[in-house]
Amino acid sequence: MPEAMAPTVGRIAPRLAAFGLASLLCSGCIASLEGNQPREVNREVPKSYGEAASAAAVPRAPSLAQKTWNEFFTSAELRELIAAALKNNQELNLQMQEIIVARSEVSARRGEVYPKVTAGLGVGVEKGSTYTSQGQADEVTGVPEHLPDFAFGLKASWEIDIWKKLRNAAQAADLRYLATVEGRDFMVTEIVAELARSYYELIALDSQLEVLERNVQIQAQALEIVRLQKEAARVTELAVQRFEAEVLKNRSRRFDLQQKRIQAENRINFLVGRYPQPVARNAEELKVALPQRLETGLPVDLLGNRPDVRQAELELEAAKLDVQVAKAAYYPSLSLDTGIGYRSFDFTKLVATPESLLYSVAAGLTAPLFNWTGITAQYRAANARQIQTVTRYERTLLQAYVDVANQLSAVDNTRQAYELQAQQVETLAKSVEVSNVLFQSARADYMEVLLTRRDSLEAEMEAIEARKAQFDAMIGVYQALGGGWR
Repeated sequence: MPEAMAPTVGRIAPRLAAFGLASLLCSGCIASLEGNQPREVNREVPKSYGEAASAAAVPRAPSLAQKTWNEFFTSAELRELIAAALKNNQELNLQMQEIIVARSEVSARRGEVYPKVTAGLGVGVEKGSTYTSQGQADEVTGVPEHLPDFAFGLKASWEIDIWKKLRNAAQAADLRYLATVEGRDFMVTEIVAELARSYYELIALDSQLEVLERNVQIQAQALEIVRLQKEAARVTELAVQRFEAEVLKNRSRRFDLQQKRIQAENRINFLVGRYPQPVARNAEELKVALPQRLETGLPVDLLGNRPDVRQAELELEAAKLDVQVAKAAYYPSLSLDTGIGYRSFDFTKLVATPESLLYSVAAGLTAPLFNWTGITAQYRAANARQIQTVTRYERTLLQAYVDVANQLSAVDNTRQAYELQAQQVETLAKSVEVSNVLFQSARADYMEVLLTRRDSLEAEMEAIEARKAQFDAMIGVYQALGGGWR
């Protein structure tokens, strides 16, 4: 060992000896959490989705969430829209930048664990006072009045991560980065589901406009017949006015549906990330047969399939590490500082070894003495945030279960509602024919014909809404189970 380092090592030894004593003293100085004790998260979920949803569920089969959106949706037009949305949607692109920011934070935190090394180069000049002891000595020894100063070297500092404070902070940042990835996946499921709902809504509006146009034409023909019957004195002017008002009402209703169709198209275009333009769709998709029962898997599968549940799990683990980081602030920290380089007032002798060589090694032990209040506040805040993440995780899991149960119930109820609506449409279609025959034979008045046609139209429109609700429920189950992001 060089003799120059012996005094330095001699100073380090007492500090290291005091480090152990300080650690023991500080271990008993951690503040109380004042009854706000952390608790373990409850990951238990019911074994099924309840009796109300059992009719639409196949629990033992693989979950629908395992299917990609390309496998789940059969419409080529819809799949093309989804693919474009995953590429161009602005919200997803914004979320991608959040992922990059989180990944950069991970790199920054990991860098804190390793020694910091800097290189320096300096040039200067110094003039000392003649009327000082140093000035008199320089004058006797012939040191120049204007003394140059040349130096270069390396410096390193390293906080030894004894209590894993830096490593825990880096791991917490890594978990939050993974949580942002899960957050993007959850956004994908929402965008896919919203796009699919809007697509089927657009097709339903097309069908409703078609039904309305057909009924307007039929009612216009009926209006002409009533006018002829008025001329034959079989009906009064009141009948003509009532039929004409009904035609005008349905013609005006067409513009309301057209506006809704424009908004549905533009909502799809917005999700796809493009300006308003016609949306390609297949009207026959609304007639595709839907499965009677859906593969749901078990409720416990939500822990692995739902991105928002996995995101909450990662944030929970990160919050636990944050508590450990805040707790480590009570303990002493040990740092090492070293430096090596050359320094001389004569540039020609700057690298003369060992005359111009200099180096240093020092160890520092620091422990908090008077800032306990601030450390305690940060520790309690980190603990409270960790408890918040526990509750947030449990709420997310509960919401996931409720979402699936609601949508499974909706699948069953919308199916039965549509079947009854279809029967109503068929029955009212027959009643329209009967009312026409009775009216022409003067066995029914014009109001019966008018009301029967009105009821038939409303039944057809509601049947289309019921059919769309079936698709919405199916999409809702797929989304609630955690499908769409794969």
